[in-house]
Amino acid sequence: MRPTNNKKKKPVILVTNDDGIMAPGIRHLIKLMSSLGEVVVVAPDKPQSGMGHAITITTPLRLEHIVINEKQVEYSCSGTPVDCVKLAVNKILHKKPDLLVSGINHGSNSSINVIYSGTMSAAVEGSIENIPSIGFSLLDYSFDTDFHPSDKFMLAIAAKVLKNGLPERTCLNVNIPITKKIKGVKVCRQAHAYWADEYDERKDPHHNKYYWLTGEFVNDDKGKDTDEWALKNGYISVVPVQYDFTAHHAISKLKNLEE
Repeated sequence: MRPTNNKKKKPVILVTNDDGIMAPGIRHLIKLMSSLGEVVVVAPDKPQSGMGHAITITTPLRLEHIVINEKQVEYSCSGTPVDCVKLAVNKILHKKPDLLVSGINHGSNSSINVIYSGTMSAAVEGSIENIPSIGFSLLDYSFDTDFHPSDKFMLAIAAKVLKNGLPERTCLNVNIPITKKIKGVKVCRQAHAYWADEYDERKDPHHNKYYWLTGEFVNDDKGKDTDEWALKNGYISVVPVQYDFTAHHAISKLKNLEE
């Protein structure tokens, strides 16, 4: 287990997201985390959904100090969620925070969505930096959604991670169902589901073709130990996520490649 820094002073909590620094989700998360520690915000200056673990290497990165509430330090960043984490640690905090929280994302990051998620990539980057990190997502894309039903659960999860830390190289993918009465929390695995992609072909006013990504989410995983099952049945899903992509189960089966 990776212990957090047990200082007597308030823990430092880095807050970021991928929907942009003014999104309702991150504003709500900032208020929640302020009750647990000293909040520092570094978030994209515009929506960065679906950016995955992208980093900016061909254009300059810019940080702008903004004041929305004098209770916390806030910076908007011209880069991706991962850029925000890297800059926060290296140029703003000059140290690792006690906790990193990303979100609250407007929309699901369960199952295969974790691969594409900027929200979760920020949390994964935190785990790479050995920072206890959590990504929070609500299964509602509406900007006027009600985040309050999950407040006590998010606070409890964050407080426990602050106190106990997380296993090494691990962060948490927390998804919240749309319901006024959440049944509880389930620690579970990622469902084996996927997107059946389609591209809607359209034409612009100049009659040039362009394409818009559409598709259908397909979940053939019938297990009752998955994030999709938990969410469908009114529970918050908590999936431990690692950045090691090695297919360990396949190594022994591929030893013949060494011959």
